[in-house]
Parts: sequence; C-alpha cells; structure tokens
Amino acid sequence: MKKLTSNILFLLLSASAVTAQCKLEFNAGADFVSRYIWRGSDFGQSPSIQPSLSMGIAGFEAGFWGAYTFSNNSHDADELDAWISYTVDIKNSVSLSTIVTDYYFPNAGLRYSNYNNYDNANGSGAHTIEVGLSIGGAEKFPITVAAYMNVYNDEGNNIYFQADYPVEVENVGLDFFVGGTAGSKENPGYYNSDSFTMINIGLTATKEIKISDEFSLPVFVSYILNPKVDISHLVFGISL
Repeated sequence: MKKLTSNILFLLLSASAVTAQCKLEFNAGADFVSRYIWRGSDFGQSPSIQPSLSMGIAGFEAGFWGAYTFSNNSHDADELDAWISYTVDIKNSVSLSTIVTDYYFPNAGLRYSNYNNYDNANGSGAHTIEVGLSIGGAEKFPITVAAYMNVYNDEGNNIYFQADYPVEVENVGLDFFVGGTAGSKENPGYYNSDSFTMINIGLTATKEIKISDEFSLPVFVSYILNPKVDISHLVFGISL
C-alpha cells in the first residue's frame, strides 16, 4: 500500500512538473493586405482583412485564420480556415513541423456541416483538407522547405511545395521564396496547372515602424510572380 501511495505521489508530482513547463499560450491578431495573394493566385481582387486566433502548448498549436474582402463583388472569396500543427526541435536550431488545415469558404453556398467528398452524388462538401510537412531553421543554412497535399475533397490530391530563405539587412527582414505545384490532370483548376510548374516566386520585406517607445507597427511588402499565368503582384500589408 505504501509503495502504491508513493507511486501515485510520484506521478502527481511529475504531472505537476510537466504542467508547469507546458504553458498554455493564446494569440490573436490581424493583417491588413492590399491584395490577398495565396500561392501565386489573387483571391477576390480586393484589399483584405485577415484575422487570426490560436492557442498553443508543448509544441502543439491550433487556431483559426480568416480572410475577408472589402468588395461586395468578391465576397465569395471570403475564407475561414481551421488548423492544428505540431513542431519539434531536432538540433542545431532545426525544427520539424506538421500541419493539418481545413479550408472553408462561408459564402460558397454550402453549409459548414457539409463534409461531402468530391465524389458524393449530392455534390462536393464545404471543406477541403490539406496536410503539410516542413523542415528548416538551421543557423548556418536557414532555408525552410515545405510540402502540402490535399487529402480530402480534391480528386487530384493537388500538391504544393515551397522553399524559403530568410535574411536580415539593415533591420529589414527579407524572405526569398520559390513555390510550385506538381499539377493535377484530375483537378487542374486548383492551381491552374495539370503538370509540374512554378507558380509563386518572390520576396517579402518586413520592417517595424516605431510609433512610440512602447509600440512599433510591423509592415511588409511582397513582390510575387506567378510564371504559370505570367502575372505579378506587389502587395502591402500591416500586422496587428
């Protein structure tokens, strides 16, 4: 009995130590962008406000991210995504992350509870689910490589991949990125391609503008080129 009591006490103390180390964190914010460009494609052809809400603990993070246009003519591009991710640090500042994202468009005329697949006789549902994997962050070679694949409600299981290389010059953060798709013959409209091609190449510059001694406003500008459709964009954004 004493041994059992000691074991229970040990487990309780261990659980308390783990809980103390694993602090639950909440984050809320929003970006304002002059255009919502996602993986080389313009969604809504309008400025967009993009709120986010998340919580994280012990490497796990879950949350919601939205995008809402300023034009009544493009309200069908409004978006609300739910996601959950897990990140583990390996060594030498290298991290490995996995993420599952549920894409949902509230003005598409489909109920949120409609999880039909693309092959449903009554039509496809309101959600497309994607899984992703990324690795990067090494100090000597800080490149991040990521790949994402649709696993639900996409007949073509479209794949997107991207490499990012961040540097800092004169207190300005620079992120060089190259993104592409493997293409899909079953659903080429998803990334406007039925074969391997680059669709998202560019640079994002980030800088904090000092407003007061206690507050700085992060702003960013992105130049984005989509070689597949031969269109480029210059996007301005503010983060709050």
